[in-house]
Amino acid sequence: MGSRYGGPKQIDPVGSQDEAILDFSLFDAREAGFEKAVIMIKDAIREDFMATVGNRLEKCSLEIVYAYQELHKLPAGFSAPEERVKPWGTCHAVLCAREAIDGAPFAVINTDDYCGTAAFSVIYSYLSNLTDTNEGKYCMVSYALGNTVTENGYVARSVCQVSAEGYLTDIVERTRVETYAADKPVVVAALAELTKKGLYPDGLWK
Repeated sequence: MGSRYGGPKQIDPVGSQDEAILDFSLFDAREAGFEKAVIMIKDAIREDFMATVGNRLEKCSLEIVYAYQELHKLPAGFSAPEERVKPWGTCHAVLCAREAIDGAPFAVINTDDYCGTAAFSVIYSYLSNLTDTNEGKYCMVSYALGNTVTENGYVARSVCQVSAEGYLTDIVERTRVETYAADKPVVVAALAELTKKGLYPDGLWK
């Protein structure tokens, strides 16, 4: 559920044939060369997801595998606080998908962000050229912050700091990013990360 959006934005239709954003993202992933998709589902929307997007994915040319983000799926020695009812974020979702990923290099996306084929192509190319000696090598697709805002309110963005060599050095979560009127043009040089990462599993689980 989207707390600010007010509903299950992961499955709400946006296309002319009632497609959700995920439908378009998986099409783009296949076009870029990916052959398998692990769909992470929370119990709160499982039934609605299967009746809508899940039903369409039965015809998808990708191999579709489902994984479930549950509170008890934690590393050895850790347990969820008794008062916690919601799963954690993206890192926990990836951990819950570990068995389904099955040791392959993989990309991580959010189902409510659409970034287009180019982003998948960049990540697929990077992952395809990794070898067993590339432990600890990861990539991330980022965008000029000014291109990720809207005139219809504010957004939350992870603002990235990058070294002169092009390596990520820091990420700062900004929960209220919005446009504003100015007398002069403003150049926005910051990079925003919309959760589209390429990861190599060796070393990630350690």
